[in-house]
Amino acid sequence: MSDAAHERGAAIALSYQHSDKAPRVVAKGYGVVAEAIIARAREANVYVHDSPTLVNLLMQVDLDSHVPPQLYVAVAELLAWIYRLESGLDPDAPGPA
Repeated sequence: MSDAAHERGAAIALSYQHSDKAPRVVAKGYGVVAEAIIARAREANVYVHDSPTLVNLLMQVDLDSHVPPQLYVAVAELLAWIYRLESGLDPDAPGPA
């Protein structure tokens, strides 16, 4: 998954492996680097989501570090939304209570 904040020209790429305790920041940058992250994600058919607030928070996470527990809920909601989208479900439908 790649997350982009176009107005600031920033992008973050997250990766999650079953052996990881949480998603990991695998790429981040501004300007030309952000554009390259977004282009690579699109070439690989990885969903690009525009969330300036989440990008700004994730930009504070060191490269190759796990997403901190304070951001678990925000990232989990985004991953659930992407899952619904990719599964052909209504991405805006509320999840289970």
